[in-house]
Amino acid sequence: MRPPSTGIFTLSLDLELIWGTLDLFGPEGFRATCIKERALVGRLVETLERHGIPATWCIVGHLFLDRCEGGASTHAEIVRPVHPWVRGDWFRHDPGGTEETAPLFLGRSLVERIRASRVPQEIGCHSFSHVIFGDGGCSRETAASEVAACVSAAQSFGIELRSFAFPRNRVGHLDVLKEHGFACYRGPGPHWYEYDDSPGPVGRLAHLFDVARAATPPTVLPERTRQGLWNIPGSMIYFPMHGVRRFIPLSRRVTRAIRGLADAVQRRRIFHLWFHPTNLADETEAMFAGLDQIFGEAARLRDQGELRILTMSAIAREAEAWVSAA
Repeated sequence: MRPPSTGIFTLSLDLELIWGTLDLFGPEGFRATCIKERALVGRLVETLERHGIPATWCIVGHLFLDRCEGGASTHAEIVRPVHPWVRGDWFRHDPGGTEETAPLFLGRSLVERIRASRVPQEIGCHSFSHVIFGDGGCSRETAASEVAACVSAAQSFGIELRSFAFPRNRVGHLDVLKEHGFACYRGPGPHWYEYDDSPGPVGRLAHLFDVARAATPPTVLPERTRQGLWNIPGSMIYFPMHGVRRFIPLSRRVTRAIRGLADAVQRRRIFHLWFHPTNLADETEAMFAGLDQIFGEAARLRDQGELRILTMSAIAREAEAWVSAA
C-alpha cells in the first residue's frame, strides 16, 4: 500500500454518557460528569465548526433513542453479555422514560445537534450499550445483537454506520462488524501499554510518563485485517485533568499533539487524536483552550496544503484506493 500524498489528521470522539461507566460504578458514579458532558457536546461542535474540522463521533446506540421502556426486561433483542464483574441483568440500571426524564441514558437531541453542524460530522458507532467486545463474556451473538441494534437505530436518522470504536478499546468480533457494513475501526495505538495484556499499573505509569514529557505520539497507517476491515490505530488520547492527571500541565498535552501533527506532515502518515467529551468536564476552560491550539495548528497546516483533515470512513475509502493503485 502506498502512503498518503500528505499528512492526515483524524479525530474520533467516544460519546457514551452514563453507559460508559454503568457496569463499573452504577448510575451514580459519574452522574455529575455526564450531566456536564451533555452541555459540552454543543460547545465541542461549535469548536470544530470554528476550525472547519470534521470528526468521527462514535456514539453508543442507545443514545439514538428518544424513549425506552427500561428495566431488566427491556431490549429483549440484545443477547446479554456475561461479563464476570457484572451482577444482575445488563440493563438493570436503565430507568426507561424519555430523554427529558432520563437524559444520561437517552440522547437523540445530541445526535441531532451533531448532525446539524455547519461542518459535516461523521456519525460512527460505539456499540449499543457499551458491552466490552474484547472480553470473553461478550459472545458472538451478543456482539451481533448489539451491532444490529445500532444499525437499526441509526437508520431512523438515515445514517449508514461505517466507523466503530470499541468500548474500552477492547477489540473483538471483527467479522460481525464486516457483516453489518462497517469499513473501519479505531484499534489500540502501537505502544505496548495500549494492549489488553499489558501490566495495568505499570502500563498506566508508562503512559503518564509519555504525556508528562510530551513525547511525540506515534503516527500510523491504516492496517487491513483478514476480515477486510481497516484498523486506524489511535495515536493519542487527549488526557482529562482529573485524578493524578491534573498534575500534568495542559501544555504537555498540547505540545504532544502538535508534535504528532508535525510528524504526520513530515512522514506522510496519520495522526489520530481521540477522547471522550467527558474528558473536558474538569478544568473545562483550559481543556477547550488546549483544543483551540491543537485544532488551530491543524487548520494552519491544512490551509498551507501540508495536511488533510479526514474522518475515519474517509481514510478507509482512501486506503482502498491506495491498495488498488499499489
